Amino acid sequence: MRVGDIMSSPAVTVERETTVQVAIEQMLKHHVGSVVVVADGNATGILTRSDALRAAYHAGSDLETIAVSRAMSEELRTTKQSRTIRSVLRTMEKNGIKKLPVVEGFEPVGIVTMTDIAGHLPEEVQQATANLERSDDWTE
Repeated sequence: MRVGDIMSSPAVTVERETTVQVAIEQMLKHHVGSVVVVADGNATGILTRSDALRAAYHAGSDLETIAVSRAMSEELRTTKQSRTIRSVLRTMEKNGIKKLPVVEGFEPVGIVTMTDIAGHLPEEVQQATANLERSDDWTE
């Protein structure tokens, strides 16, 4: 089975200059836990709920004043629709991440998450998540 078979599409995106407040509104509107950050249509980062909480905690200011570019994860890992689910799961485990934007070129076309994969490979996801460090500790 391939990533394209299970990914959520289209990817919910926001521009780098967007405020964290607006990004959270998009997450809530689309019932997702992250947005792919774009510049000129190309994926440049990802902002998760944990990133938003961490930014608010550290900034001590309104989310309306924090640009997504200040809060997002910039070490963006992506994948292609053609990759196997098992190979993507190994990438997630190796990099300690739970979400991977799916791109064509650099343009985001979807996202695949541990939750998406869990429906197809539950035992392997359980093992992979046990190996992941808790990455949503927003007090760091």
